[in-house]
Amino acid sequence: MTKQLKRRLGLWAAVATGVGIVVSSSALVSLGQGFGAAGPGFILAMGVALFLNLCVAFSFAELSSIVPRAGGINHFTLPALGPFMGMVAVISGYVLVTIFAGSAEAGIAGIVFRDVFAPGINPMVISLAFVILLGIVNVLGVEVYSTIQIILTTLLIASTVILGIIGLTGIGATGTPVPTTLEFNPSGWGIFSFTALAIWLFVGVEFVTPMAEEIKKPKIYVPLAMILSLVIILLADALFGFAAIKYAPLQLLGESASPHVEAAGAILGKTGQTWMGIVTILATVSTLNTLICAIARMIYSMGIEGQMPKVFGKTNRYGSPWVAVALMCALFVVFLLVGLTNSASIVTFILAGCFCWLVTYFIAHLNVVILRYKYPKVERTFKSPLGFTFQIIGMIGILYVMFNMSPDAALRTEIYKYSLLFLGLTVIYAALWVKFVMKKGIFQTTPLEELIETTSTTPRDSTHELKEDMSI
Repeated sequence: MTKQLKRRLGLWAAVATGVGIVVSSSALVSLGQGFGAAGPGFILAMGVALFLNLCVAFSFAELSSIVPRAGGINHFTLPALGPFMGMVAVISGYVLVTIFAGSAEAGIAGIVFRDVFAPGINPMVISLAFVILLGIVNVLGVEVYSTIQIILTTLLIASTVILGIIGLTGIGATGTPVPTTLEFNPSGWGIFSFTALAIWLFVGVEFVTPMAEEIKKPKIYVPLAMILSLVIILLADALFGFAAIKYAPLQLLGESASPHVEAAGAILGKTGQTWMGIVTILATVSTLNTLICAIARMIYSMGIEGQMPKVFGKTNRYGSPWVAVALMCALFVVFLLVGLTNSASIVTFILAGCFCWLVTYFIAHLNVVILRYKYPKVERTFKSPLGFTFQIIGMIGILYVMFNMSPDAALRTEIYKYSLLFLGLTVIYAALWVKFVMKKGIFQTTPLEELIETTSTTPRDSTHELKEDMSI
């Protein structure tokens, strides 16, 4: 019999999941290049990105309060738009993007580890070791995952904040500030073309929702964890970003493949470079750890619902969806060995991934609107405020960003090429699977009552316990 997921995670573990997926090595690159290209005014693009992600957090929090399931966006979409759109949202917005971005993250970790700590070691060996080790961590269950994630996230945020404070105050800094007076926003209204890059600094806080079946008091902790994650990320990134442009020339930051390391070196010399090397590795390991954990649970839920082979719905004696974990690690290993992702393509894949992620966010906002009309009386322990205000603003903002992914026309073309490739593969697979394997209509929805009453942590006939649990 398939074992079921257990509620073992507290609030800080949920926050560590939200922060840990967002503060990645690619996000640190985006932060440095954003401030380098736009100057201090990049904080305006960050503010817009934060607001759009706050809209996303409100929508995901409401959806999770209705259906606190491990499937996340998939289960939220089933009663609103059906299995086809649920599969498109998960596979294009998460699984395919994760394969490229995650393997690139692992590759960066190997390169940084070699450059900072072991010049004679093949970075591929280090990258593969990280993936295998984190696969083992996640097979051993969510408690082991959460312990590692809390440690990684705490060290990561603390290091970023401390480096930012040293740079801004000059206390303990060994470098010399750049002797220039920067105009706050030289880009003018063009600053908002950097919003797509800024969104990558916050994208992913909704990874808390696939953990809903394992978080204590999910109706309270899920929305709170997402909001706290966004605030923590903004403060840490702003501190380090302004410290970076105080000590490093904008051109250096804008053109460097590792601007965060350049900034740390400008502030603290060799010590800063070594420190930021450690931070980069922590960021990558934290991101990979969360990706493996959360995406595996999305795949697990799709196996339970028949949207993927049933084998992915299996758990082991530790309550871990081990087959789905093994799949994610295997995909990372294959893409690392083939070399389809590398530092030269990381920015393109970041923004292509951001495009697909935005499609998923648009679907999430649409789900909220549809479910409010279809099920106006269903219990919502968290409800997005001001009617549909945040959903409408969120959808308009998403469309604007999707059509303005980069000020560089050539880069935009590359972004759209990979984005459409991701989406096209997903649409073909999802349509064929729903039609010929599930034998359902493309937009045939699942009754919300069925999803609520068959939460995988609760036996089908334990209705009383379910209602009691949902009232927490």
